[in-house]
Order: sequence, then structure tokens, then C-alpha cells
Amino acid sequence: MSAPEPLILIHGAWQGSWVWDGFLAALSQRSGNRYEPIPVDLPGNGADGAPPGTASMATYLDHLDTLVASLDCPFTLIAHSGGGVVASALAERYPDRVRRIIYIAGMMLPSGMGFAEVVDRILPQDPTVAGITPWLDWPVKGEISVVPPEAAIAFFLQDCPPALAVPAARRFTAQGEQGRALTARLTPERYGRVPRLYVQATQDRSVTLPLQRLMCELVPGTAVRSVDTGHAPHVVAPDTLLDVILPFLDTP
Repeated sequence: MSAPEPLILIHGAWQGSWVWDGFLAALSQRSGNRYEPIPVDLPGNGADGAPPGTASMATYLDHLDTLVASLDCPFTLIAHSGGGVVASALAERYPDRVRRIIYIAGMMLPSGMGFAEVVDRILPQDPTVAGITPWLDWPVKGEISVVPPEAAIAFFLQDCPPALAVPAARRFTAQGEQGRALTARLTPERYGRVPRLYVQATQDRSVTLPLQRLMCELVPGTAVRSVDTGHAPHVVAPDTLLDVILPFLDTP
């Protein structure tokens, strides 16, 4: 019997590995021992005790380098929201190790482009693409942001039942801007040869559907599927999410 394939799960801004709890339970029921999910806590995002201002692409990749070094087989990256940029950078670094990338309402961006640039392309015609940004609190202006619980529910968890949404909203942590406003240098020869799936969340109020569609246009060659949820399908509807990603995962 072959060893399970590792799945590195990368969370988005203000969050941690806890966001994957429901997804892990559903994956175990649906796929048995075919996969070994590994949810990571990115440095400076609340779990390791490091100040949020220390978060950056460099610290994220250093942390993931250690994880990759511990694995003895190829692996898949599954990234939500801002974790998408980190997944892209990791695939560029390890194109022979990364089997595939799955973006969940993620920031799948061209080389050198930041998410703010994508927002700016649509913002004059559609103010809703600003998402959570106008509602953030800034303990350190321009450097560290916090999502108020009521805003987390309204923009990230609006389709979750209150018994799930309220405690989840209270777990959001401070986010250093250097770990949120990310870009990645990507090449066709490395990142470009890794198979990709983008899962669009059609009711997303944070990374809205027009933004998701534009990113899919900007990074062609990506398979696209959709789920009728808000920004966090892995939290509110993990089985619905697995319906669209398991066929991609199961592809040899």
C-alpha cells in the first residue's frame, strides 16, 4: 500500500491552522488514508508567539522550507485567500516537489503583482471589491491590522451558522502588513508547469467573485471550479468543497 500524499494547507491573513479543522474531519471521512493533511501556522500569525510585525514572505518560506525538508515524497499545496501567494512562491521554489496547487478563493497572482493592484483595476466601477479593508482596525497604522469580530462575520463567515461563526470570528489574530501585502516572483519554467485548480466562492464578500475571475484571467492555464459559499468554504461547507477538489486531487 502506497504512503499517503501530503497536503500542505496554508491559511490566509489573520487566521491560523484552526480554520482547517472541519475540512480535516470531512477529508478523513471522504478519502480515508489516501492523503496526509498538514495544516501549517505561518510565523507571526498568532500561533508561535512571534510579533505580528515579523511576518513576511521570507519568514513564511523559511518555515515551509523546514516542513518540505521533512517530507520524502511530492506533495500538494492547498491555499486559502492570502495563502495563495505563499503557495505560488513555494511552487516556484520546489517545482519538482509540488504535484499541484489548489487555490480556495485565493490570491493567485501573476509574477510581481500584488492583490491591491487587482483590486484597483475594478474598484472604480465596483466599490464592493474593497472587501474587508475599510473595516480593519490598525493598532499600528499601516503596519499591523486587526479584524473586528463583527466584520469577520460579515465579510468572511456570513453564511456560517452563528454557533460556528461567532467563536471563529473571535480567533482571528493581528496581522503584520508585510505578511499580507505579498508578491511572488514566478517563472513559466518553474511555477508555470505545476498543475493548478482555482475554486471560486461565488458569494465571497472579501475576495469578491469579480476579483477571483480577474485573477483566473491573469493566470491562464488554471482549471476553475466554483462553490456557492462565502469566503470560507472549508469552514462552512467542507463536503461541498471536497466535491470539487477531490477529482483534481485524485488525478494521477
